[in-house]
Amino acid sequence: MPDDSVAPPRSSIPREPLIIVTLAAALLAIVGLRQFSGILGPLILALVLVIAVQPIRDWAVGRGLPEWFATMVTLLAVYAIVIGFALALILTGAQFASALTEYEPQFNEFVDDVSQKMADLGIGSEQIRSMLSDVDLGGLVDVATNLIGGLAGTITSLFFIIVLLFFVATDAGAFTSKLRAVPSIGSRTAEAFGVFAAGTRSYLVVSTLFGLVVALIDVIGLYALGIRDAWLWGLLAFLTNYIPNIGFVIGLIPPTIIALLDHGIGTAIAVIVMYSAVNFVLQTLIQPRVVGNSVGLSGSLTFISLIFWASIFGGVGAILAIPLTLLVKAIFIDVSPDRSWIGPLLSSTPHQADGAPQPKRRSHRTKETRDDGAR
Repeated sequence: MPDDSVAPPRSSIPREPLIIVTLAAALLAIVGLRQFSGILGPLILALVLVIAVQPIRDWAVGRGLPEWFATMVTLLAVYAIVIGFALALILTGAQFASALTEYEPQFNEFVDDVSQKMADLGIGSEQIRSMLSDVDLGGLVDVATNLIGGLAGTITSLFFIIVLLFFVATDAGAFTSKLRAVPSIGSRTAEAFGVFAAGTRSYLVVSTLFGLVVALIDVIGLYALGIRDAWLWGLLAFLTNYIPNIGFVIGLIPPTIIALLDHGIGTAIAVIVMYSAVNFVLQTLIQPRVVGNSVGLSGSLTFISLIFWASIFGGVGAILAIPLTLLVKAIFIDVSPDRSWIGPLLSSTPHQADGAPQPKRRSHRTKETRDDGAR
């Protein structure tokens, strides 16, 4: 009996040149992103913020309010988030720099104690001076000051971008309708970007909830250990929770240094142990699983995306690692039915790809029935 099945069409382009061209295009895209990271980073950050507050606009429009009023409310919410985060980071940075200046006598005493203990262990004075020559409290103050200055520049440019996005937010609803009206690919593209927006909001909600829990536990622990400005370091822990995997290390440094200079090495070790335990239980075991289930990305892919995007966009890339990965997934995978099988490979839980054909088994009895019919 002749086989009526039709073989799927194959590409006439050889595989090896296609792979080389694809890798070259990817490398060129990475170089371009890195070259314009100063513009693209704040732009994408502003876009993510607008996506985060978009439900406010939808709610206002659904209640019958004018679209211009809903857009203004959305932009005010974005400005409130940006100003709040900027003030919080500047406050923690300025307080840390001020505390380091106040603790200069304790710092010098600590360095002298370390030098004496190293001398008691038989380490020569020249080696001690060489190892401690780079230990300078003023250098830490300069780092904190430079961080504040760089942050102020980023926030300033971000405000200009948000003003530019005013027009984008105004046409947000119309853009989705226009995209769905495009033949063949418009509807699927709109659906893919809708999944990206929903995943971004889910990630931000999960990160915010876990950040609040982590900050509360850290504040209670720091108060119990007698660390000054415990609420401030809890606020820093909340902000750095938006940086996957390594954010807790950034939030750990200031209270550890304060504990070391104010109470000694034992309390500093206790702070490190407490932060590490909270990070391991909540941010390593629980949060990645919840984030992965909510946005459809595995833990290993989350960590790799953090390294990749941070190398391109710096600190902004570390904060936006998950949304950027979701955006790339929406553009290159979700929008194309031919590449929809890649989605389950990136997910934290195994599931069947949307639109993927289910495998069918031909039973022995079905085959016999067809043979009898042929006779």
